[in-house]
Amino acid sequence: MTRTIDHVDVLRGSEKFRAWRVEPVPLDLRTFVMAEKHFKPEELADLWGVSTETIRSIFREEPGVLKIGKTGSKYRRGYVTLRIPMEVAERVHQRLSA
Repeated sequence: MTRTIDHVDVLRGSEKFRAWRVEPVPLDLRTFVMAEKHFKPEELADLWGVSTETIRSIFREEPGVLKIGKTGSKYRRGYVTLRIPMEVAERVHQRLSA
């Protein structure tokens, strides 16, 4: 018997996730576009108090997440690195906190 993990429930159960707040950033458009924080899944997992796999599964198909790497072929496994913009993390946090 295999157990499936509901990653959204894992997030909602995390004290760090519920307490997470975004720090205000000056709204100079040029610096905002060039300097927007992009989280590694490991960083966001640490901030939200959940596993890296939970973060990867939540953000894998989320619009706006940067996916760097190659998909697999018949003979090779694909490797994809995720980078999660602050704006996307805020959107998901707001959606799942409601």
